[in-house]
Amino acid sequence: MGGGPRTRGGVARLLFVVNHVGFFVSHRLELALRAKKEGFDVQVAAGPGPLACRVEEAGLPFHEIPLSRSGRNPFHEVSTFRALLELYERLRPDFVHHVTIKPVLYGSVAAQMSQVPFVVNAISGLGHLFAGNQSYPVLRRAALATTPAAFSHPGVATIFQNEDDRQLFLDHGAVRREQTWLIRGSGVDVEIFSPGPEPTGRPRILLPARMLYDKGVMEFVTAASMVKALGTDAEFVLAGDADDNPSTVDRRDLLSWERRGLVSWLGHRTDMPDLLRQATIVCLPSYREGLSKSLIEAASCGRAIVTTNVPGCRDVVRHGENGLLVPPRDPRALADALLNLLRDRERRIRFGRAGRARALEDFSFDRIADQTIKVYRSLQNQR
Repeated sequence: MGGGPRTRGGVARLLFVVNHVGFFVSHRLELALRAKKEGFDVQVAAGPGPLACRVEEAGLPFHEIPLSRSGRNPFHEVSTFRALLELYERLRPDFVHHVTIKPVLYGSVAAQMSQVPFVVNAISGLGHLFAGNQSYPVLRRAALATTPAAFSHPGVATIFQNEDDRQLFLDHGAVRREQTWLIRGSGVDVEIFSPGPEPTGRPRILLPARMLYDKGVMEFVTAASMVKALGTDAEFVLAGDADDNPSTVDRRDLLSWERRGLVSWLGHRTDMPDLLRQATIVCLPSYREGLSKSLIEAASCGRAIVTTNVPGCRDVVRHGENGLLVPPRDPRALADALLNLLRDRERRIRFGRAGRARALEDFSFDRIADQTIKVYRSLQNQR
């Protein structure tokens, strides 16, 4: 398996493997285009979705694979692994860049079997399996138990978005520290997500995320009812679609909360820079993140943030500097923090300026892309 030359005229082939094409477009497309500009032959493999055309329109060959984010059917999972193995044998990439936990686990084994020289595993978040008390402890232990084999490739580099996730894998012996990198997220275009003046009129509190219980949607709705019960006039807005995930909020509940006047639900939006600038406060009561893209976008837009003191959120927000941190699953603490900022415009403005400065320093796309290209070059230099 895997014999013969892989480079084409000195051009290394880089294959991105992501569970969902929509996630690739929103989180990795710009990185792939940067890699192409740097001289790589870039291709993309992902589960099906309507945004596959966006990948091809960008000039990147797209390969559809039967990969489901939430699938637990063992026959389907075996077919996913076989599809990855066959794809690696056919394309013969020099690099595969796996993004999210399932492509990492399946793809790393397939890469070893097909003798792919270099593997980059990006742990962009541990998902529902690690989100908290309501996840699946047996499956969690099983996933961690299989990672040493998946990460034993001699040419592997593993990218973590926060130190908590890296330490978890180190503690379980899944990775060696010298093979790990800490790169904070997928970056934000600081020109598009630019600050604007705080809107006047009725204050708006925005939760921008997929409609998952793990994102703290229920706590947000409960906090909204508490704030409104005190007579505070504020609009609470959910921006994001329901998702194929065990933690998905039922659409009927979303519509019911809207009918009762607790929140407004906007569904999926493509105008996030404008939507963030229209917010008074951005709120994400998540149970756990890799590194929240919506929070770094909010920071780049100069908005004060209220979020939870959990991995991937506290890595964006420093309490009392560019936002407030509250315990997860605590709607009362969430409501109190929101009220605190609703009553203090000067503090909101100060937080927003600090968040913009942090986005420019730590989270700009150029910085993140440069760090990721450095990972590829480092692997090449080691070989």
